[in-house]
Amino acid sequence: MQQKYANMTTLYLVRHGETVDNVNQIMQGQTQGELTDNGIRQAEEVRDNMASLGFAAIIATDLKRSGDTARIIAEPHHMEVVQIPLLRERDWGGFTGRYIPELKGEVWPDDIETLENLLSRAGEFIAYVKKTYPGKKVLAVGHGIMNKAIQAVYYGKQMSEVQRMTNAEVRILEL
Repeated sequence: MQQKYANMTTLYLVRHGETVDNVNQIMQGQTQGELTDNGIRQAEEVRDNMASLGFAAIIATDLKRSGDTARIIAEPHHMEVVQIPLLRERDWGGFTGRYIPELKGEVWPDDIETLENLLSRAGEFIAYVKKTYPGKKVLAVGHGIMNKAIQAVYYGKQMSEVQRMTNAEVRILEL
């Protein structure tokens, strides 16, 4: 039993700090996004709470809001942030940039990333972390829907069964 846990990777899954578009209820999708002052404070709080943990890697997407959050968290660790496009938010196609409350009841455009593709990327991300960092602690800063997909794959649940993460929330998964 002890041997099984020796190679277990601990993933600290974080959602990026609050952005201007979060506040304005704009569908960000794969746009860069800009942290608000509150989002910066949220990232600093995660940084301060995680400062004593020894991470093998700090990962973010190649989107600005995720990378900025990760760089703030990485400060006391003096580590470069590994950017992985695989961890990007869902591509919302024609809904990108739209006011979220207005989308209720609209027919989804054909250019939205499929749920199957999103869950496949989530599975690939989990496999990447397990293979690349066996037995290590890894912090990954992702996005609301993508983080939800990662947890759905991890727990073997439907996306609707996974509780939404708030900005700068941290969840721990043992891979």
